[in-house]
Amino acid sequence: MIKMNEITITGSEGVIGSTLCQYFEAQNKTVNKLDLKFGHDLTDENFVKEWFRKNKSKYLINCFALNDHVSKNKKQNNLYDFSLSSFEDYMKINVISLFSVCREFARNNKNGSIINFSSTYGLVSPNPNLYGKSKKDIAYGVSKEAVINLTKYLAVHLAPKIRVNCIVPGGIKNKQEKKFIAKYSELTPMKRMMKKTELNGLIDYLCSENSSYVTGSVLVCDGGYTSW
Repeated sequence: MIKMNEITITGSEGVIGSTLCQYFEAQNKTVNKLDLKFGHDLTDENFVKEWFRKNKSKYLINCFALNDHVSKNKKQNNLYDFSLSSFEDYMKINVISLFSVCREFARNNKNGSIINFSSTYGLVSPNPNLYGKSKKDIAYGVSKEAVINLTKYLAVHLAPKIRVNCIVPGGIKNKQEKKFIAKYSELTPMKRMMKKTELNGLIDYLCSENSSYVTGSVLVCDGGYTSW
């Protein structure tokens, strides 16, 4: 028998996913973990269908995504360098595979809640001054804007049994260079990057009856970054 407090977290080994796993496990909640590190390929529709047919849960938290993180070794590029094949990869993982995962969850669960993750770059363009010569990939922002529309579509079509909401997180402090952290903090009204634990309460809210009338919402948690 499936426990109705069970939570499925995709991208469970990433910064956000692993933090959420620890948070819910500390509450003695059962967490189903899905991650590429475990050999779970969410771009494989057959795998997704089979997994969700066998593994049911009340809450689905989608943390998996393709992202071009800031690093010293990042290739210098600009608008004219981004390959179309790379653009396809972002859309395949961040949008098409996300739709597949959400659909199979809904197909196999009569009720529940889905939480997707967009990005500040789903709302605004990356500030070029943050990235120097290694520009943020345009496809990342485009795919994350699509996540917002996908969430709203699913919220309409899966209501009233399954609620679907989207979180827009700001930049999480995670081993970036000091120069980048300083620049990002200056562009943020809260004057700092987000701590990785600061999403826990918001996710907890969406994974509870306290948010029983919340669906199709886009909840921004970015320290005011997109409010300028």
